[in-house]
Amino acid sequence: MTSGERLEALKVDLGIVAAAYDARLAAYLDTAAQEMTREGVTDDGTASYDNCVIQYAAWMWRRRDSGEGMPRMLRYWLNNFKLDQHVNGEEASNNG
Repeated sequence: MTSGERLEALKVDLGIVAAAYDARLAAYLDTAAQEMTREGVTDDGTASYDNCVIQYAAWMWRRRDSGEGMPRMLRYWLNNFKLDQHVNGEEASNNG
């Protein structure tokens, strides 16, 4: 998924139709991907990864007003990505 496609998906999720926030939303997407990398989740090129970045950015956007903590489903998703990538990485190194 391209960065433009991620941006459009984020805008749909947030119910934003105008382009006025595009630069700011793109920055949220970049920050979400960086935070996921910091947590040990790497871009594996899957639609699941893209959707996780979009949901992470959406949560960051909504959190501005609500101050809500990270939703359980997002934390669960990140933990599963991290565990899956760790396990798959170990299997690849044991088979190589």
